[in-house]
Amino acid sequence: MANTYVGAIDQGTTGTRFMVFDHSGQVVANDYEKHEQIYPNPGWVEHDPVEIWENTKDVVQNGLKQAGIDASQLEALGITNQRETTIVWDKESGKPVHNALVWQDRRTTDRVEEIEADGKVEEIRGKTGLEADAYFSATKTEWILDNAEPLKLDHARSDDLRSRAADGELLMGTIDAWLIYNLTGNHITDVTNASRTMLYNIRDLEWDDELLEEFNVPKNMVPEVRPSSDKDYYGHTDADGFLGEEVPVAGALGDQQAALFGQTCFDAGDAKNTYGTGSFYLMNTGNEAVESDHGLLTTIGFQMSDEPVQYALEGSIFVTGAAIEWLEDVDLINNAAQTAELARSVDSTDGVYMVPAFTGLGAPHWDGRARGTIVGMTRGTGKEHLVRATLESIAYQTRDIAEAMEADSGVDMTTLRVDGGAVKNNFLCQLQSDIIQTDIARPQVDETTALGSAYAAGLAVGYWDNIDQLRSNWQVDREFEPEMDSEEADGMYDRWDDAVERSLDWAQDEGGD
Repeated sequence: MANTYVGAIDQGTTGTRFMVFDHSGQVVANDYEKHEQIYPNPGWVEHDPVEIWENTKDVVQNGLKQAGIDASQLEALGITNQRETTIVWDKESGKPVHNALVWQDRRTTDRVEEIEADGKVEEIRGKTGLEADAYFSATKTEWILDNAEPLKLDHARSDDLRSRAADGELLMGTIDAWLIYNLTGNHITDVTNASRTMLYNIRDLEWDDELLEEFNVPKNMVPEVRPSSDKDYYGHTDADGFLGEEVPVAGALGDQQAALFGQTCFDAGDAKNTYGTGSFYLMNTGNEAVESDHGLLTTIGFQMSDEPVQYALEGSIFVTGAAIEWLEDVDLINNAAQTAELARSVDSTDGVYMVPAFTGLGAPHWDGRARGTIVGMTRGTGKEHLVRATLESIAYQTRDIAEAMEADSGVDMTTLRVDGGAVKNNFLCQLQSDIIQTDIARPQVDETTALGSAYAAGLAVGYWDNIDQLRSNWQVDREFEPEMDSEEADGMYDRWDDAVERSLDWAQDEGGD
């Protein structure tokens, strides 16, 4: 196996990355390309699926070329992807009937409010583990079928999309399914991506007939659902295609689940937090789908061949890294690296709290009308206090999720594994450990989403024998232990709750009372 590798296609919201990993989980090739963000109307976000597929081919070929690797040296390909983003395409020609509707797209909010008014929220949560929201794929698919202009495709029929969907001529899927279809010709998704559509019953592990009917999505449109790591493979690349080689496509996971897998969170109670623009905190809850009473989502963590599904609780924080970007925007800092130095220059925030609710608050509050708030300022407050308060807000929001996780699951978290851009900041990692009062572990390989999908594919083809091998690959870059007294941490956190209260329900409609 010395000269063989596993490739991972990481198709994200802003671009597509291809990475190649060796047996020890180290990166040996890496290429990236951005794609266009399309905003037809306020709150609408689209991507061109054809551009994404063309970019995918480019980064795979370029990555291999730059590393001097031949496609024949790839034992398998894995896929990880931006979740919930939805495509409908023609089964015969493979052409999309409309741009992809991106997870951020809010055009179906009215439809979600209709569902709420009809009292269907609890039923949807019970089956799917999800809040009824425009994020998910169900209302996006419905919108495309009702509103997309039928393309003039290479056949005589010009029926509307609804009748063509009913006749089995159209397929729908999330980005993983689109890539698998283009790579192998097969219409397949994995359990983690299926669990984000709001059409899949995560307990019965099947497409839900009542939900398909509610959103008017014919069953023959949805992909076959397979394990995240599938020893029967999703298919092979075409020997006559762009790679010139038959490579098994054998693993897929939505990006946050892929990070969970890449961080080797294989046991109940294992948790990871990815710090990006926002943060996604997932805890493995084992073979039990734990219902949340604290504003978290219940989702599928992953499934390996011939094994039961492992579930997870997920907390979505809308603004973490974006709060640091805001500090730059208002000229309080010149770059993100400055935050640690400024924050360290004072012993505390002197009672200042910053709640970065710029786009409302996600879990566990779910208040779309909350807005960014700074409280506790005096004439002596300086920019270093504001910077420190902003870093602390990231740690407090994460503790909000951690407490909800432990309350819902009854599982005490052992260590929190962290990844994403912001964790390069040692001050933030130490602060996070102090505020949550738990150990923080930062791994050497921080591209954990790509690594997770490579692991899933490599396990399926026997490149790695078992998950114990993957655990031994996982290397700590640095660990952080709580240095702050727990009473002090609790006291600071109690005041955070007071600050959040002041941010809630701030954005009132014009003319409202």
